[in-house]
Amino acid sequence: MLPLTLLLCMATSIACAQPRQFHCEVGLQGGCGYYVGDATPHIFMNVREAYGAHFRYKFDQRWAIQVKGLTQRLTGPMLDNGRVLDTYWQTQMVNLDAMAEFNFFRFGAKEYDKRVKPLTPYIFLGVGCSLYGRDMLTPGFYIPLGFGLKWKFSQRFGLNLAWQHNVYVADNLEGVDNLNNTYKLNGSNIFNCDIAGQLTLGIVFEFAPEKKNCKYCN
Repeated sequence: MLPLTLLLCMATSIACAQPRQFHCEVGLQGGCGYYVGDATPHIFMNVREAYGAHFRYKFDQRWAIQVKGLTQRLTGPMLDNGRVLDTYWQTQMVNLDAMAEFNFFRFGAKEYDKRVKPLTPYIFLGVGCSLYGRDMLTPGFYIPLGFGLKWKFSQRFGLNLAWQHNVYVADNLEGVDNLNNTYKLNGSNIFNCDIAGQLTLGIVFEFAPEKKNCKYCN
């Protein structure tokens, strides 16, 4: 009877020592931001710094919601009747968005569950609002979407790589009158909108662990 009791205690201790899922996390990210519109037709042209912070709540190992605040600088060449000039315009932008996320793999650090992986690609979609322009008072609304990669390298810390596109319900992110509607396309179709995006790498810290489901754990 005594050996069986000791064996049960050892098994319980091992189970209790396994890493647990955390429901919440905070993080910081930084990288490069870009803009696509009337003055810059391709992504990753005239990239500038972008940085911010986020809070993420994880419903389970697949689904989560993220609230993120980020700022980036937009810039591009000035145009004169379609001719690119040597002078540049620039403006600062502050974004706040909320996004639903889906992990392709069960994500976490439960070593006893082989279905749970410390590395997973993920996709996200949400809604957002921003302030931009030279006076930082012009409001904007956008749909944030993209994909990324999560890596949990310790019990509480991880890395997130994300590529996010913000599709704006506007065509005036430049904040320069002669750049807005350069090709007279405003209103011609619903897809004639400016886009701002970011490619960022962030570090996260997890907290609020899940409740223990073992009655023998302290």
